Amino acid sequence: VLPAGRGLHRFANPGRFLRLAGRLQPWLTGAALLVLAVGLPWALLLSPPDWQQGETVRILYVHVPMAWLAMGGYAGLALASAVALVWRHPLADLACRELSPVGAAVTALCLATGSLWGKPMWGTWWVWDARLTSVLVLFFLWLGHAALVRAFDDAERGARMGAILALVGAVNLPVVKFSVEWWNTLHQPASLTRINAPSLHVDILHPLLVCALGFSLAFAALVLARLRAAVMERRIRALQLAAARRAEQERSA
Repeated sequence: VLPAGRGLHRFANPGRFLRLAGRLQPWLTGAALLVLAVGLPWALLLSPPDWQQGETVRILYVHVPMAWLAMGGYAGLALASAVALVWRHPLADLACRELSPVGAAVTALCLATGSLWGKPMWGTWWVWDARLTSVLVLFFLWLGHAALVRAFDDAERGARMGAILALVGAVNLPVVKFSVEWWNTLHQPASLTRINAPSLHVDILHPLLVCALGFSLAFAALVLARLRAAVMERRIRALQLAAARRAEQERSA
């Protein structure tokens, strides 16, 4: 086994993972709540309106982090799927299974807040713009993965099919990222391309970054909580099956 594979398999032990996740979960959740408690009032109530967008700019404090999480989360899904296929890592399969519903939710929020922003700025809720269409495809990929891994009685087969879908769907990520550069689209180009020279004013940039950090921590905390629950459920099921086998053996004896 490759050294990376040995390192990954070290955390495949359910007990070791649960101990580590149990220590990390309260800190991750607390940090998410604290950062959002600062970031959301700052962004939604205290930051100034944009000179062009006016108060509508406040939608972007949710929309932009959701867009980043939709793409970053799918990149994580593809990476975990590759780990599951190459190293047969059981925890990676579970991580993919629990990640896709959360990823679908943030992508839905990205699309919904984008529509809310688009109506006053573009005069319409939706256009078949390259960026919007590619994000819609990303949403369907999230939903497809969540459904596919649960569609088989054989959990391993479902996980394998889901991993293949996730890896194939990763080709959509560059399309989402560069669609505004490759095609003539209605969607505006990225406002934050360089930290040292962003196109956003600092009064808007700073609360946006704080909100992005808070939502990212919340995303990680939610996925970790779902993964902990899935590992515990699998352990309980295994213990129940072992107890049933022992009971059957005792009756047979």
